[in-house]
Amino acid sequence: MKEIWNFFNTLNEFVYICDIQNDELVYMNNKTLNTYGLESREQLNGKKCYEILHNNSTRCVNCINNKLRLNEFVESKGYDPRIQKYLLTKDTLLEYNNRLYRLNITIDVSEQEKYNKSVKQYENLEATVNEAIRTAMQTNNPNDAINVILEYLGKTLKGERTYVVEKSANNYDNNTYEWVAKGITPEIDRLQNLPPDVCENWYSSFNEGKPIVLEDIRDIIPINPKQYKILAAQNIHSIVVVPLYHEGKTIGFYGVDNPPLHEIDYVRNMLEITGYFIVAQIMNRNLFQELHDMSYRDQLTKAGNRHAMNKYIKDMNKSRSIGVVYCDITGLKRVNDNEGHYAGDTLIIRCCNFVQKFYGDYGVFRIGGDEILALCSCIDRNEFQQREQRFRKSISETNIPLAVGFSWHEKSEESIGEILSEAEKNMYDDKAEFYKKSGIDRRK
Repeated sequence: MKEIWNFFNTLNEFVYICDIQNDELVYMNNKTLNTYGLESREQLNGKKCYEILHNNSTRCVNCINNKLRLNEFVESKGYDPRIQKYLLTKDTLLEYNNRLYRLNITIDVSEQEKYNKSVKQYENLEATVNEAIRTAMQTNNPNDAINVILEYLGKTLKGERTYVVEKSANNYDNNTYEWVAKGITPEIDRLQNLPPDVCENWYSSFNEGKPIVLEDIRDIIPINPKQYKILAAQNIHSIVVVPLYHEGKTIGFYGVDNPPLHEIDYVRNMLEITGYFIVAQIMNRNLFQELHDMSYRDQLTKAGNRHAMNKYIKDMNKSRSIGVVYCDITGLKRVNDNEGHYAGDTLIIRCCNFVQKFYGDYGVFRIGGDEILALCSCIDRNEFQQREQRFRKSISETNIPLAVGFSWHEKSEESIGEILSEAEKNMYDDKAEFYKKSGIDRRK
């Protein structure tokens, strides 16, 4: 869980996070650990914030936990005698896994010139973070939220392109989200299935909690010439990229191309602080997709279910043709009774994959225990008949146990129930013929 805070590891400011309910520290970035004489984050286990930060045995009398709000910063200034520095602190609430945490970002403002500069910068940072997240949260789904925040960051940070890159199951990188400034060429379509070696050196840095900050991409030529070639082809001169972590793993990165060089540290801090929001939206997106799949996919075969079939029918162009292929798995009960349900499930998957092979470019649905349906909206009659011939021939050659009924109508504005019933009747005729020829008693 704590790996989500790794965005702050390399910040030049002091950062700590504690649990609001019990005051236990769950995170300190590297600078804070070193300043307070700690060697590792494991030393924080079970420790209260007031024990480590103020060497107190009881909670601070001026604790501001009850004043904190989500996405709003509370500012305070003061002198810390333990480290002998004047500090400007910014505190806010974070919510993660339905639990509230206090995030403290503290700036060393011991020198007046540094004080003035830091206050101005972090007042802007605070406003930018709050406004970016507020704007993104007004959307209705995670994809829109990510796109909104990329646009907001791109314009605010004066970059030419902001983007998210996610690592796929086969370890390749895919550009999944992108915003580009006016006049800049989009790159998202070209940045798909990038081999692991392209960003291998970046992931090595990410695993150490380090972002990528390049004021001149020519610096990577001796390290990774293949990567340089890809970046140069996009007219990238400078780049800031920070990792995206989830459950201790790097799941990708996001960044800004060609930000102003005099603001590059500010850009890095901004990306690191808002990175947790990007990760949260990606996880929400994945959850929504999983719920969608559960609602519209048969969990055994991964084909569509009845809900998906009804949606397909609703979305069809009713003035165009419709072809129906109604399939029934013959002998499924006999397999279940004699060989067990695992063998029966295997047979169902095999038959469904077979139908997908011929009609997967349309809609394939498992609508019952042994019934599989293919709906072909806007299919030409000749094309439908040719597929039927190939389908029947392959059933015969491969001994796939399917009884099949076909139906084609010039317009699907007729009662879809009648069209399906026609195909189902033809399937039952085919099934009866199968049992007649095979001599198998259907009741057994």
